[in-house]
Amino acid sequence: MIDDIKKRALHRTRILEGQLRGLEKMIENEDYCVDIITQSLAIQKSLGSLNKLMVENHLKTHVTEMFDEGGDTRDGAIDELVKIYELSRNRS
Repeated sequence: MIDDIKKRALHRTRILEGQLRGLEKMIENEDYCVDIITQSLAIQKSLGSLNKLMVENHLKTHVTEMFDEGGDTRDGAIDELVKIYELSRNRS
């Protein structure tokens, strides 16, 4: 992993951990539903930010190497990217 992206991704996971703990407490305390939904949506946005970092890292490292290698390896990289795209479209 690229050092800067790794640092940012780890930071994002720590934020997510805190957000999830907060969401759990809100549910346990039976907070107002709209507040719980707002927190849940914030977590989803944070997960999206983490995914964006991971895609950036993958493109700058693995995909670049796979394209440089060419042939079937290059085709595999394209297949991976299409799969990520399809997964992201199914969850939105």
